[in-house]
Amino acid sequence: MSKERARRRAEREAERARAIRANEERQARKARRRALLARLIPRPVRFYRQGGLIARRHRAQNVALGLGFLFVQAIVWLLWGSIFLSFGVFVFSLLLAPVVLTLAFDRRT
Repeated sequence: MSKERARRRAEREAERARAIRANEERQARKARRRALLARLIPRPVRFYRQGGLIARRHRAQNVALGLGFLFVQAIVWLLWGSIFLSFGVFVFSLLLAPVVLTLAFDRRT
C-alpha cells in the first residue's frame, strides 16, 4: 500500500512540476510579446492642462492677445485691400505681439 501511495505522490508532484513549468513558459511568452509590442507601438502621450489660477490667467491673456491680433489683421484687410500692406502689417504684428504682451499683461504681478 505505501509503495502505491509513494507512486501516486510522485505522479502528482511530476504533474505539478509540469504545470508550473508550462505556466512559467506561458508567462515568459507573454512578457516577450509585451516587450516586443512596447518597442513597436509607442504609448500615447497625454497632455493635461494646468488648472491653477495663474495658468487660467495666462490662457485668458493669450486669447485676448490672439483676438487683438486677428482684429488688427481684419481691420487692415478691410480698410486697405493691398496684399503687400496686409503682409507688412502681419509681420509687424508678429514682431510687436511680445511687446504688447509684456506691456499690457505684466506677468510679474
